[in-house]
Amino acid sequence: MFFWFAGCAFAAVWLVFRSPALDHRVVMVGAVLPLAELLVGRPTVLHTLLGASAAMTVVMALTRRRRLLRRRWLGIPVGLYAHLVLDATWTDQHLFWWPFFGAGFQDRGLPELRPWPVVVIQELIGLAAIWWMVRSFSLDEPERRDAFLRTGQLGRDLVA
Repeated sequence: MFFWFAGCAFAAVWLVFRSPALDHRVVMVGAVLPLAELLVGRPTVLHTLLGASAAMTVVMALTRRRRLLRRRWLGIPVGLYAHLVLDATWTDQHLFWWPFFGAGFQDRGLPELRPWPVVVIQELIGLAAIWWMVRSFSLDEPERRDAFLRTGQLGRDLVA
């Protein structure tokens, strides 16, 4: 489940926004953040549109007039939104639109808990997405990889 969310969010956010300045590491963290709810055994606010929107609101409010800080931390809510899409949470109206269709989470299973063959296929797709990004942005070169690991940004010279 980890690579499915991290890799696909990384690739999808690049394909949609095409921003080399976005911190893609933070996007990947945001995309895997709802997996922490595996510890409680049920989905909670991180699997809801309200949770992702609240995270966006907090980031926007706390980073007023600090453009570079905002650009970095916007990756968390963007990753949370990507998780909602990749997990197909939007197909469960009670979970996705929580609390508008009821305030309880207790009787819901986690969307990530799928049959193991599905999880294996998803993980392979996520690894393929990471491999594609590594190859597309030459992250196999030590200098580029180190820059990416340090800043989360992709080489501007390869973006065109």
